[in-house]
Amino acid sequence: MGNEMKKTLLMPRTGFEMGANLINKEPKMLSHWEDMHLYEKMNENRDGCDEYLLHDGPPYANGDIHCGHMLNRLLKDFIIRFKNMEGYKTPFIFGWDTHGLPIEVKVTKSGVNRKTTPVVDFRNLCKEYALKQVEHQKGQIKRLGCLGDYDQSYLTLLPEYEAHKIDVFAKMALKGLIYKGLKPVYWSPSSESALAEAEVEYADVPARTLYVYFDFVDGKGVVPNDAKIIAWTTTPWTIPGDQAITLNPRFEYGLFQTEKGQFVFLKSLEGKIKEELGFEKCDLIKTFKGQELEYATVRHPLYKDRTSLIILASFVTDSDGTGCVHTAPDFGVDDFNACAKYGIGPLKQVDDKGVMHLGEGDPCDGLFYQDANDKVCDLLKENGHMLKEVDIVHSYPHDWRTHKPIIFRATPQWFFSIESIRQELIDAVHEVKWNPAWGEEKMVNMIKDRGDWCISRQRAWGVPIPIIYNEDGSPIIEEKVFAHIHDLIAKEGSNAWWKHTAKELLPEGYASKASPNGNFRKETDIMDVWFDSGTSWAGTIQERGLKFPADLYLEGNDQYRGWFNSSLILSVAYNGCAPYKETLTHGWVMDENWNKMSKSAGNGIDPSKVANQFGADILRLWAASVNYVADVRISENIIQSVSEQYRKIRNTFKFMLGNLQDGENRLYIQPKEEPELYPADKWVLAKFEAVKNKTLRDYDNFSFASVT
Repeated sequence: MGNEMKKTLLMPRTGFEMGANLINKEPKMLSHWEDMHLYEKMNENRDGCDEYLLHDGPPYANGDIHCGHMLNRLLKDFIIRFKNMEGYKTPFIFGWDTHGLPIEVKVTKSGVNRKTTPVVDFRNLCKEYALKQVEHQKGQIKRLGCLGDYDQSYLTLLPEYEAHKIDVFAKMALKGLIYKGLKPVYWSPSSESALAEAEVEYADVPARTLYVYFDFVDGKGVVPNDAKIIAWTTTPWTIPGDQAITLNPRFEYGLFQTEKGQFVFLKSLEGKIKEELGFEKCDLIKTFKGQELEYATVRHPLYKDRTSLIILASFVTDSDGTGCVHTAPDFGVDDFNACAKYGIGPLKQVDDKGVMHLGEGDPCDGLFYQDANDKVCDLLKENGHMLKEVDIVHSYPHDWRTHKPIIFRATPQWFFSIESIRQELIDAVHEVKWNPAWGEEKMVNMIKDRGDWCISRQRAWGVPIPIIYNEDGSPIIEEKVFAHIHDLIAKEGSNAWWKHTAKELLPEGYASKASPNGNFRKETDIMDVWFDSGTSWAGTIQERGLKFPADLYLEGNDQYRGWFNSSLILSVAYNGCAPYKETLTHGWVMDENWNKMSKSAGNGIDPSKVANQFGADILRLWAASVNYVADVRISENIIQSVSEQYRKIRNTFKFMLGNLQDGENRLYIQPKEEPELYPADKWVLAKFEAVKNKTLRDYDNFSFASVT
C-alpha cells in the first residue's frame, strides 16, 4: 500500500545540481566553447542579417586587468550576446593600445638603457613586451567568459593599423589642420615629454604662494615712477621668466598710500589685500582703468637690468590675487597669448628635465624647477620684494602615468587645430545618442573649452610624425610624399621610419627648391597615443569592412576626455561625422568603503583571483546587478553576498526544472492541441509576457540591474 501511494506523489526530478562547482566546471566550459568556435558559430547563423557593431576601446597592454577592465568587459559581453540573440550579426574585435611611455618605462626598468640602445633595437624590445602583455590579458579576459574575436584582435602596433594612422595624419595636414608652432604645453619633466589634456590628472598639493611687488620705471603719467605694483603667484619659480604684468583693461585699479609706500592693485580687492598684507594704512589716492596703464614699465624684482611691460588681457579676474598678474610667456597659455600681442616671446629657461638654465652666475641656474621655487622665495625675501608668503593647498596638474607634477613649458610642437572644426565637432556631438544623457552637455563643454591638441611626443615607442624637412627647415606637406611613407610603413611597420634615411623615405627622384643640395632631415617626435587609439575607426572598422559609424562605444566615464574625444575629433575631420551613433559609460569601481583602489592602499581586488576562487559567473552576476552608470563597490564581503544570491538563484532553477517533468521521468512535451486555459493560467501567462517584454526593453536600454 505504501509503495502504491508513493507512486502517486509528483516529486521534482532534475539532473541540475545544487552546487554550481564553478571553479572546476568553468575552465572546461570555456575550453569547450573554444573548441567548438562558439563566437564564430554565433555569427555564421547571421549571414544576411543586420549588423550591430560595438567597437572595443583598446585598453593599455601593460600588467593585469583590474576591476575597471573587468566591469567594462562584462558589460560589453552582455550586449554582444543579447544583440546576437535578437538576430543581429555581432562582430566583436578585441583591441589593445600598444604604444607609449609605460611600455618604454617597463623595458627601461628591465635594465635596457634607452639612450644608448639603438632606436630600432629599443623599439623591438618594446614591441616584444607589448605582445606578451596582450597575450597575458587575453587569457584573463577569456577566464571571465567573454566572447569575441581573440585571434584577429586589433593592435595599434600592427603595420596596417599604423599605415591608416599615417593616412589620417596626411589628410589632416593637407587640409591645413595640422601645424607646428611654439606654444606652452603641458610638459612632464618625469617623462621628458609633452602631454595632451587627456594625459593630465589633478591632485591636491601644498604650495608656497607669494605677494611680490615690482617697482615702476615709467608710470606713463598715470602713477608716479616711485610707486609699486603688487602681483600674487602660486609658482614662484616662474618669476625669473617674468616679462610682463597683465591688467584687465575694463577693471578699476587704485593707487594706494600705505606705510610701506604707494602700491597699485585692484580697487575692489582693497579690503582683502589690506587684511592679507597687514597694511595699517591703506588710503586711496586715485583710480584708473587698467587700459590707462598699458605700456607702462616696471623693474624685474630679481634682475635690476630687466624691465617688464604692463599689458592688457581679459583673462585677468577679480576673484583672487591682486588683479595684476605676473606674466611669463614660457609657462602659461594665457601668458603666451597675451605677450604675443605685444611682440614678447618665451625665454626658453627650462629644459626637458625641468632644470632651469638662466645663465652662469644666476643663483637659480642649474636647479630643478621645484628647488628653484624655494630659492626664488629666499631671494625675494632677502631683497625685500616679498610682501608676504602664504602657504596653501591647491589642485595641481600631474602626469597620469608617473603621477608626478607637470609644468607648462613653451616648446616647438605639432598641433591639431581644434578651432578650425570646433562647430563641426559640436554639431556632430548633437547627432550622437549619449548614455547617460548628461554626456552630451559634458562633451559639448569639453569641445567648447578645448585648445588646439598637441599631438607630438618626445619619445621612441610610437608612430612617427611623418614629416620630412627641407634644408631651409620647411616641412614637406605633399600627398605623394605621405603616400610613399604610408606604403613603407604598411609593408615594414613604423620601424621603417628609423631604418631608412630621410631621402629613402621620400619618393624616388624627389626634389625640392627648398633643398637645392638634396639634403633632407626627418622629424624625431612620435604621435600622441590618443591619436593612435583615436584612429581605431580607420585602422579597424574601415580596414576590416565593418559597419561605420559603429552602433556603440562603451567605456568608463573618463573617456569623455580620452578615447571618445580623440575619436570624435579625428573622425569628424576625416569623415565629417562621429565614429559612433551611441555611447554608454560606466563609473569607477571602488572598494567597500567607496575609496579608490590602489596598490599603495592595499585595497585592490584582483578579478582573476576572484574568478578562480568563486567563479567568473559570480563576477558576471555582480556586474549585472550594480548601477554601473554611477560608481560601484566591490570587495570580498560583497562577492560573498553575490555568491549567496547566486546559490539562491540556482536553487530556484533546480526547483522549477524538477517540476517541469510529468512525474514519469519524462520531460514535459507540448500537447498537439492547445489546452483549455483557466483564468488563473491566462493571468500567469499575461504576467510572464509582461515580464518578458520589460526584460527585453531593459536589455535594449542597457539596464541590466533592472533585469537582474
